[in-house]
Amino acid sequence: MKPIRVGLLGIGTVGAGTFNVLQRNQEDIRRRAGRGIEITMVAARDTERARALTGNGVEVVSDPFAIVDSPDIDIVVELIGGVELPRELVLKAIANGKHVVTANKALLALHGNEIFAAAQDKGVMVAFEAAVAGGVPIIKALREGLTANRIESVAGIINGTTNFILSEMREKGLDFATVLKQAQELGYAEADPTFDIEGVDAAHKLTIMSAIAFGIPVQFDKAYIEGISQLQAVDIRYAEQLGYRIKLLGITRRTRTEAGEGIELRVHPTLIPAARLIANVEGAMNAVLVQADAVGASLYYGKGAGSEPTASAVIADLVDVTRLATVDPYCRVPHLAFQPNEMTDVAIMPMAEITTSYYLRVYVKDQLGVMADLTRILADGGISIDAVLQKEPGNQVNLDIIMLTHQTREKNIDAAIAKIEALPAVIGKVTRIRLETLA
Repeated sequence: MKPIRVGLLGIGTVGAGTFNVLQRNQEDIRRRAGRGIEITMVAARDTERARALTGNGVEVVSDPFAIVDSPDIDIVVELIGGVELPRELVLKAIANGKHVVTANKALLALHGNEIFAAAQDKGVMVAFEAAVAGGVPIIKALREGLTANRIESVAGIINGTTNFILSEMREKGLDFATVLKQAQELGYAEADPTFDIEGVDAAHKLTIMSAIAFGIPVQFDKAYIEGISQLQAVDIRYAEQLGYRIKLLGITRRTRTEAGEGIELRVHPTLIPAARLIANVEGAMNAVLVQADAVGASLYYGKGAGSEPTASAVIADLVDVTRLATVDPYCRVPHLAFQPNEMTDVAIMPMAEITTSYYLRVYVKDQLGVMADLTRILADGGISIDAVLQKEPGNQVNLDIIMLTHQTREKNIDAAIAKIEALPAVIGKVTRIRLETLA
């Protein structure tokens, strides 16, 4: 059988890794796929660099539309990044009857519903394992490996940049700004790190996993997003003393309130018990914890970024598409695990209705009755305290009071914080970090 022909849009870090791994392991890949997989066209801004990377036998073009319009291309691999141009290219490729492989989580988080519907209508596949957690096969696990299960929750460290920063802050006691600069020098963080440190990248990935786990549309606009840029080293230190680690966690789970069933979709710094495996994921590594009814808890761990780890996922998608290219479209695994006509539109819960535990740090004047005022406000709000840590003032006149609460509704803690901040003895704002036991 003749090889399947691939057009590569972009040959940067991941694109070059994809080309190199495919070349290096082509015989094993052919044996697994049942036919050869060849990159025959590449689109790149720097065509000279692309020719130097690919050598002879690969057509290099500067116009990416030349690939999506080419009758000689069977699969289009989109690795150029951004949103609007990739959206146009992917939709054009689908309209031309081509299968698509992409590592673009922002594209799918924002336009996945449109893209998957177009692919369904045209009978082609859109594969995106590389869009979430790099070389960790979490999409395949959620979509296929756990298909017998009712998935209850997914919680993940899904951004390597922020995990590296938090690991360094904890291990070396450094502040956020210092570690961010270090991460940029090492190549872990971009020159503009906003998407990473403010949680947007993690929210893109979480949105995709949530849709697959629960059979709901992609709904990035409803995700709650809070990054790590305001996190202070002192809170990481206090958390450690209390037996917790702080991680930027993406959490999506089924939940029930008086209003009925809903889905949580949130990204924020989170205290996790230090004994949990996921709390000990350090550096730029990723990990995703899935809770399901039949299998229980399962943890997926590995490199979430990088040239060849991400290329591994891209090529796995190429193999899947190659195997299934001639299969009746209705016999393929649906893009979001559930059949398109079986998707449900369960509400995404607003943060005010989320129930979790909390870490509160209150900076106060060291005077009589302060602790009594704090506990009274929390008690009046129906919030019980699990643990208290009080920093001894020494020669200072002010001190930190740290409290861990039992589970309560977010709107209750919001109301309590507003009352605490109004106390005369309280200085500045209350630091609030959510806490998950992940039991």
